[in-house]
Amino acid sequence: MADESERAVQAAMASEMRLLDPDVRASPALVSELLDPEFMEIGASGRCWDATSILTVTSSGSVVPGCPVTVSDMTGVALAPGIVHLTYFADNRGRRAWRSSLWRLSDAGWRMYFHQGTLTS
Repeated sequence: MADESERAVQAAMASEMRLLDPDVRASPALVSELLDPEFMEIGASGRCWDATSILTVTSSGSVVPGCPVTVSDMTGVALAPGIVHLTYFADNRGRRAWRSSLWRLSDAGWRMYFHQGTLTS
């Protein structure tokens, strides 16, 4: 079971890092592959987002190509079969936040179900 849990955590981490890639974020098709149809986010701004609103923002040119988010202290735990919780620190061009994501395994692969960011200094 530990091996299965560790593989699940590693798969969710790889998916999270892929979603943070500026080239992926600039592509609505690629972002859609990583978001659960029931996706919901409480952003660092306090605003709530769903998959449609996230796709609108990321495809509007707000993502800076070649400017990746710096990630540190990423940890994860399998909460149940097919459910992984990740936490990490992200620095996006000086905008620093603690982030938390729930990933759910579906027939289409690992997809982000929930995300929350909390700004920090």
